[in-house]
Amino acid sequence: MTRIEIREITVADAGEVLTVQRAAFVSEAQIYGDPAQPPLTQTLVQLEAELRDARGFVAVLDQRIIGAVRGDENDGVLQIGRIAVAPDAQGSGVGRLLLEAMEDATECAEAELFTGSLSEANLRLYSECGYRVIERIDQGDGTAQVFMRKKLDERDHP
Repeated sequence: MTRIEIREITVADAGEVLTVQRAAFVSEAQIYGDPAQPPLTQTLVQLEAELRDARGFVAVLDQRIIGAVRGDENDGVLQIGRIAVAPDAQGSGVGRLLLEAMEDATECAEAELFTGSLSEANLRLYSECGYRVIERIDQGDGTAQVFMRKKLDERDHP
């Protein structure tokens, strides 16, 4: 496999990022029986506006964006969101590379993200990357939003 390049996200990436995001979140929509999840309903105009202010990264393979992540710093905590990896690239370490890029680009002492309680692959990845569950918010339908946090000052640097 050709080497995956991780670079900062730009507004010009919006169309390709939206395509990856929608493809990646279809499986989440199927797990939860909810096709109206925000990553699936976000418009190109909304994403372009978000990217004007957002910090984030894309994973590029052979000139094709195969993954993206965005985040925001709030009160000393890096809040990571919209981690999306193209279905044909899932399980190949792209999500881990994107998380590491976000973590390495901040001075925040902690990072936080969330996923759904039925999203086993996400929970496993985040746990393997050092994130620990800090809160579960019951959604009233047998599922929960799972918030996870990682202390970034304890990171291992090669």
